[in-house]
Amino acid sequence: MFKNNNFIERSIAGVLSFLKESVFSDEYALKKGFLQSIDPKIKVVLFLLVLIAMLFIRHSIILLYFYISCLTFAWLSKISIKFFLKRTWVFIPLFSLFIAVPALFSVFTPGDAIVTFKIAKASFIITSQGLSGAILFVMRVVTSVSFAVLLSITTRHFELLRTLRVFKIPQVFVMTLGMCYRYIFLFVEIVENTYIAIKSRVGAKIHYKKGQHIVAWNIAHLWARSCQFNEDVYKAMLSRGYKGEP
Repeated sequence: MFKNNNFIERSIAGVLSFLKESVFSDEYALKKGFLQSIDPKIKVVLFLLVLIAMLFIRHSIILLYFYISCLTFAWLSKISIKFFLKRTWVFIPLFSLFIAVPALFSVFTPGDAIVTFKIAKASFIITSQGLSGAILFVMRVVTSVSFAVLLSITTRHFELLRTLRVFKIPQVFVMTLGMCYRYIFLFVEIVENTYIAIKSRVGAKIHYKKGQHIVAWNIAHLWARSCQFNEDVYKAMLSRGYKGEP
């Protein structure tokens, strides 16, 4: 949507692309796939049991089977594998990969050496125990995140929140999640309108420092508007008889 290579356009394009891809993925929950046809309550229980079971698995091969089954369920549920991998490998799995790297070396995980190399006269030894532990850790995180994302993608937002209430999740927590989710739609519209307003006033090409200043100012302004909007919504709820249960 934004072709010019300047700071504002790249920032806005990145934000909108991420939010729209995340929020509007509800379209997958409306498809007639395998997991979409299962009752949300049953789905939540089954996925919760799977997540708990993975905490006690000590073999990466078994976790690999779980991960392959997760990808299979995603395919049977008519979810794009490319979309699913992008959603599941960003942030937490990549972060866990960086955490697991130190565990490869004998300094942190003593054991049988499999690779030895030197960097600036310092010797580094990768042990088989360290490699096994790192693989197990990363596989456990990736598989757990994949199942959690698969549940959220194949279950409509309001159905998932309603299921949480059935399982006695605190009402305040569920309501907060619901309001945050709805606010994202408004946030996307505000970002788009703000960009159009900026472009109509300063043009398509501006110096990157001025672009940074404009973006920073709008972030602060959006934060102030969000706080005021939050207060107005709460007062509107109270005026309509809100007592804690939406």
